[in-house]
Amino acid sequence: MEKLEAALAKAREARRQSQTSLPPSMLPPSASAVSFAPTAWAALPELTISADLARQNRIAAVTGGKVATPYDMLRSRTIRLMKDAGWKRLAVTSPNAGCGKTTLALNLALSLARQKELKILLIDLDLRRPNLNRMIAHSTQASIHQVLMREVPFEQAAVRVGDNLAIGLNGSPAKYPAELLHSAQAREVLAEIETQLKPDLVIFDMSPMLASDDNVGFLDHVDCALLVAASESTTLQNIDVCEKELAQLTNVLGVVLNKCRYADQTAGYGYEDYE
Repeated sequence: MEKLEAALAKAREARRQSQTSLPPSMLPPSASAVSFAPTAWAALPELTISADLARQNRIAAVTGGKVATPYDMLRSRTIRLMKDAGWKRLAVTSPNAGCGKTTLALNLALSLARQKELKILLIDLDLRRPNLNRMIAHSTQASIHQVLMREVPFEQAAVRVGDNLAIGLNGSPAKYPAELLHSAQAREVLAEIETQLKPDLVIFDMSPMLASDDNVGFLDHVDCALLVAASESTTLQNIDVCEKELAQLTNVLGVVLNKCRYADQTAGYGYEDYE
């Protein structure tokens, strides 16, 4: 693990020194609150995530508490780093399937949404194996890939959790996902959705990096990306290859090591004793 952290830190430092420009700034919460379009959010069907569903699908960040601490820590670091850099769009991906990227993306979005001054938009762009709809146990009228093709409006493929989290879902896989994500039309539609909802932060749940070329033509559309690796199954070589490829396409916000069986008892401050 020490070798992994050292290798990743060295690669990030090299890329940080080579970066000379930043994307457009992310709207601060105060500016977003002024221009927020409540009617667009009200048009989305509201979804409640039950306690039973949350436990079943490891949706720990719904209510907060000690089980949500890892996601809350990631939330705080994400907000700080993205605001400091002026970033608004975040992609979440992984080297391979089964790393838990969708679980992380959903929990991060829910953790962010517990800060009521923020408006969060989470969109499922894993168009080959969409999973967000299953995680929240919701059958949509349509799919995000149909929205990107201008076949249906966004509200038919989306739900609202609370007042400030919108989730775009897929009810089925897309037929030509790479071509769709590479298209100018997809970018135009996503820009229109952002203009309508005016979110402070947009999270895209992307497909695994090594599974297809779906992400290659889209990641230059985002400001930064999180790479989710699975402990004891994702290799250091896969992480290194994917992080280098991500760095060529966008800014790497960080690498999250997921599915750790043993917690680091040397870290923390005894917060496990509190609710």
